[in-house]
Amino acid sequence: MTALWIILGIVAVVLLFIGGMYNSLVTLRVRVDEAWSDITVQLKRRIDLIPNLVETVKGYAKHESGVFEEVTKARASLMNAKGVKETADSENQFEGALKSLFAVAESYPDLKANQNFMELQQELVDTEDKIQASRRFYNGGVRDLNTKIQTFPSNLIAGMFGFKSREFFELSETEQKEAEKPVDVKF
Repeated sequence: MTALWIILGIVAVVLLFIGGMYNSLVTLRVRVDEAWSDITVQLKRRIDLIPNLVETVKGYAKHESGVFEEVTKARASLMNAKGVKETADSENQFEGALKSLFAVAESYPDLKANQNFMELQQELVDTEDKIQASRRFYNGGVRDLNTKIQTFPSNLIAGMFGFKSREFFELSETEQKEAEKPVDVKF
C-alpha cells in the first residue's frame, strides 16, 4: 500500500511539473501574441495618419507626385502584409517612403511652419516611438518564448504540445547596412 502512495505521489508531482511548464509556455505565447497585436495597432495608427500628412504636403509640393505614389504604394503594402516577416519588410519599406516625404517637406519652409503639418508630424513621431517600443516588447517576448521552447526540460513539454519558435521583428540586411551609415547633417 505504501508503494502505491509513493507511485501516486510521484505521478502527481510529474503531472504538476508538466502542468506548470505547459502554463508557463502558454503565458509566454499569449504575451508574444499580445505584443504582436500592439505592433499592428501602432502600424494601423500610422497608416491612418499618413493620408492626412500626404494631403497636407501635396498642397505645397504639387510637383512631387513620385514621392506621394511611393508613400501610397508602401502604405498599401503594409496594410496587406501577413505575418511577421512580410509585415517587417513592408514596414521598413514604408519608413523609407516616409523619409522621402519628410525630405520633400524640408524643402518648403511655409509647410514646415503650417500648424496642421506640425501636429501631424508630431503625432507621427509619437507613433514611431510607440512602434519601436512595441517592437522591443514583441522581440523580448519572442526571446523568452524561444528560450523556454529550446531549454531543457521545457523543450520536452513544448515538443509534446506543439509549441513553435516565433520570428523576431528585424531589419533586413539592406536596412541594417543603411542604419549603420552615419547620418549626414547639413546646416
